[in-house]
Amino acid sequence: MATTAQLQRSAASLTVLGSPPQQRLLRVLPEFYEALYAALGPQDWWPARTPFEVIVGAILAQSTAWGNVERAVSRLRQARLLTPRGIEHMPLGKLARLVRPSGYFRQKAKKLKAFVRFLRREFGGSLARMFRTPTAQLRRMLLGVHGIGPETADSILLYAGNHPIFVVDAYTRRILLRHGLVDAQAGYEEIRRLFEQSLPRDPRLYNEYHALLVHVGKTWCRPRVARCDECPLGPFLEPRT
Repeated sequence: MATTAQLQRSAASLTVLGSPPQQRLLRVLPEFYEALYAALGPQDWWPARTPFEVIVGAILAQSTAWGNVERAVSRLRQARLLTPRGIEHMPLGKLARLVRPSGYFRQKAKKLKAFVRFLRREFGGSLARMFRTPTAQLRRMLLGVHGIGPETADSILLYAGNHPIFVVDAYTRRILLRHGLVDAQAGYEEIRRLFEQSLPRDPRLYNEYHALLVHVGKTWCRPRVARCDECPLGPFLEPRT
């Protein structure tokens, strides 16, 4: 993982372009990471036993709390069906019943089916072969699979495949908005590129950073009430005028 010195050199070497908020964002993101890691330590995320379990979790995590995902994954594991072949050959109705705790279970069952068909069709069912595909190419392919959007694709690439791509979620957006680092119109790809431009291309760093931001979003930077005085990123807030 990138060291403090590497993060500092990365920030110092940036050719900063764009609006003032973007310029500040590119400079401050390495500092955010250092403050969070010093305060919170390693997060050991993503919690899963296998890369395929990561992928299933990423699909089931859409629009639900992580506890619901864990219950659905556990049901698949207990049924001995937490494999690409098991999911592909399972009747759709049974799969939907097993993943019911994750919510939107009928749609998510179809998404899981779509992914395992894609895996078999494009890579002979081999995750290892899939993850040997260059990042940009594989990302385009994943985005063509039913039910896989940018956040899910990037979670698969980073957490299951160890590809150097940053995952942007609602927590990340909320934190950056409250710090005045992006505006409300900033899109997923814009925010992702800003992180990747300001940090070394290190999947372990991206993994840890995203997990730290999730911790902040759940604990302090909540949707309705922000507990900024308690947050490790509180000192980075600019005074309001």
